[in-house]
Amino acid sequence: MVELRGARIILRDKRIEDAEQDYIWRSDQELASLDAAFPLTMSYDRFLKLAQDQMRYPTPGSHHFATETLDGKFIGNCMYYDLDSVKMQAELGIVIGDRDYWSNSYGYDAVTTLLDHCFNEKKMERVYLHTLEWNKRAQRCFEKCGFVPVKPVRRMSHDFILMEVFREDWFAKAEERLAARFVNRDENTGPPVSAPE
Repeated sequence: MVELRGARIILRDKRIEDAEQDYIWRSDQELASLDAAFPLTMSYDRFLKLAQDQMRYPTPGSHHFATETLDGKFIGNCMYYDLDSVKMQAELGIVIGDRDYWSNSYGYDAVTTLLDHCFNEKKMERVYLHTLEWNKRAQRCFEKCGFVPVKPVRRMSHDFILMEVFREDWFAKAEERLAARFVNRDENTGPPVSAPE
């Protein structure tokens, strides 16, 4: 069991009890559009079976975390996936599904907590993501987290911005990040949603 603690959130391993809320979020039109996806149309029973299979047989090179507040409220998901064990890089994805937590740095804290794990524990050299070109709010959040825009990318009939952060830069800006973590918490830093999940 993996549990990562940030300033405002905890990233923990997914549990089958998360499936009901995940189903609600993934069936939501607005959340789906932020993730460049279509809302789910499958039945909950089918979704539950898929969630059980994913927990039983996790996709190699990925780790899916539930995002909880410090008092234990499940508010979203954060993950890395497509881990390249030669280049030591992976893609990051996040969704804050609970709209009550779309500000106050919950997304920022989840992303930086996961990046810290990727660079310190997993020894990754690079973490990247794709965020929708029109989602400027997410891009601002990711830049605060240390990501740098690289180039526009066309995927699945959508325009994205490829963003990345390297291990060396992550450690070089550690003190700056620590200071920023407790400042400007009321800025609009969510919902940072990258795609595809």
